[in-house]
Amino acid sequence: MELRQLEYFQMASRLRNITRAAERLRVSQPNITVAIKKLESELGIQLFDRSQKQLSLTPEGNVFLNRIELALRNIQDAVLEVNDYKQLQKGTIKIGIPPMMGAYLFPKIFSSFRHRYSHLDIYLYEEGSMTIREQLERDELDFGIIIISNASTNLQLLPMSRNQIVACVPESSPLASKDCLSYEDIAGTDLIMLKEGSFLRQLILEEMRAADVEPNTVLESNQIITIKGLVSRGVGISFLLDIVLEDSPGIKAVPLANPLFVDVGLAWKKDRYISKAAQSFIDFCKNILKQAKNAL
Repeated sequence: MELRQLEYFQMASRLRNITRAAERLRVSQPNITVAIKKLESELGIQLFDRSQKQLSLTPEGNVFLNRIELALRNIQDAVLEVNDYKQLQKGTIKIGIPPMMGAYLFPKIFSSFRHRYSHLDIYLYEEGSMTIREQLERDELDFGIIIISNASTNLQLLPMSRNQIVACVPESSPLASKDCLSYEDIAGTDLIMLKEGSFLRQLILEEMRAADVEPNTVLESNQIITIKGLVSRGVGISFLLDIVLEDSPGIKAVPLANPLFVDVGLAWKKDRYISKAAQSFIDFCKNILKQAKNAL
C-alpha cells in the first residue's frame, strides 16, 4: 500500500468523480483508476459503488476514508514540522479568497506581506466563502479570508472588519430614490446574484424566503466588475458588500430595510500544525489590525 494510492482515493472520495480528482491532482485519469483498483485488491474490499452515475463510497469505503484522513493529515503536518526544523528559507501558503475580498481587500494585505516575505510562495484560490470553509475543513487550504459569520467551531478565526450588505441599484431605477429597500420592494425585479458557494448569496436567498418573496434571478456571476457593469447598465440589481461600491458610476448603494452586517476575517483549521510560513502570515495580519486600531 502506497501513500499515493491513499491520496488518490481520498481526492476521488471528496469530489465523487475520477476525472475531477485527476484534474485536481494533476495526474492522468488512468493513474487514479489503476491506483484505486490496486488498493481495493490489496484490501480485499470494494471501496466504491460503481453502479450509480455518481461515484459513491461503499460502507467499507466510508470507514476506510475516515481512518486514512486522519493519517494523511498527520503525515502532512509531520512534513511541515520537519521542514521547519530544517529552517528552510522558503515556505508555501495556500489562501482561499472570495471574489469581493480578492478584488477589494486582499491586494493591500498581499502586496505588503509579499514585500516583507518575498521568499515565501503564496498560492491564491478564488472561491465563495462557503466553498472555502469546506476546503479549510478538508485541509486543502492553509487560510481563507472569508465571511466568518456562523463559521464552524473547527476553524480558528481572526476578525478583520465588519461590512454591510447593500442593494446595488441602477441610478436610473425608481428604487434608487428610496432610503432603504425591503424584499417586498424588489419582488419581481431582475436579480444578478453571486454563484453557488457564496455565503452572501445564501444569506440573501434565506432572507427572501423568510419574507415569502420569490427571487427572479436572471444572471449569476462571481466577477464583481461584471456584476457592477451589468447593474450600471440597468440589467438588474444585485447585493454586495459596501466596500466594493466606492467609485461605482451608475450605481446607487441602498441599505436594506432590515440591515444585514457580516464579519470578514482570516480563518484556518484549529487542529492543524502551523508552519513558520503560516505563522508569519497570521502575525502579519494581527499587526495590520493593531496598526489600524492605533490609527483610529
